[in-house]
Amino acid sequence: MPVIRTSLQPARALLIGLVACAAPVFAQEPVAQGVQALAQQWAVEAVQKSQRTEPTPLRMDVTVGALDARVRLAACGNMEAYVPPGARLWGRSRVGVRCVDGISRWNVTLPVTVRALGEAWVVKTQLAAGTAVTESDVTRGEVDWAEEQGAILTDRAAWLGQTASRALTTGQALRQGMLRPAQVFQAGATVKIVAQGPGFHISSEAQALSAGVVGQQARVKMDNGRVTSGTVLDMRTVKIDL
Repeated sequence: MPVIRTSLQPARALLIGLVACAAPVFAQEPVAQGVQALAQQWAVEAVQKSQRTEPTPLRMDVTVGALDARVRLAACGNMEAYVPPGARLWGRSRVGVRCVDGISRWNVTLPVTVRALGEAWVVKTQLAAGTAVTESDVTRGEVDWAEEQGAILTDRAAWLGQTASRALTTGQALRQGMLRPAQVFQAGATVKIVAQGPGFHISSEAQALSAGVVGQQARVKMDNGRVTSGTVLDMRTVKIDL
């Protein structure tokens, strides 16, 4: 009877090949986890350190995301984390990690979300664009200061009497860029002109040639026909520097 022999060599070779291909994947996991852990610890410490110099105490929450699964990194003896140029640890950003002592020098970035929780002035009821903001329109509430780029308005004088530059929704924190100074008189209105200097004070009336916005320049025409500009102080007063 003929003897039938089955060779296991091809199957063994295939198995070895599969293991060899899978090995880098399994080896990659500890490196990726180490990169994320380093970035998380470093980012938390960096944010806590920066908060010591801030005038307003905020509760910080830092979350570093995972490294892109498609990235393959060689083992590294010494890694360091850093903030990439142009980035900051605020809101949605990136944290960099680089290998400074290894077979190959690599450099990667990971996503990071930094939340800064604290009290701020928030809108009580929806405000339409152009609405003047009053005390009854806002209240104090906890928000994420880092949720948007605009700086939080901490001073009451920065928003009281200002006009909404766009529609504002309930619970929205008041930030720079959301408000603009209110217009207090129209072109053609009669205004009071004041000028003050060392040892003198002048007061007279003039006609506004442009709309008046508190804190901004407005053109006026004096009784003698002279046209000049001054700073709008209130709804009928313009200050001129002589």
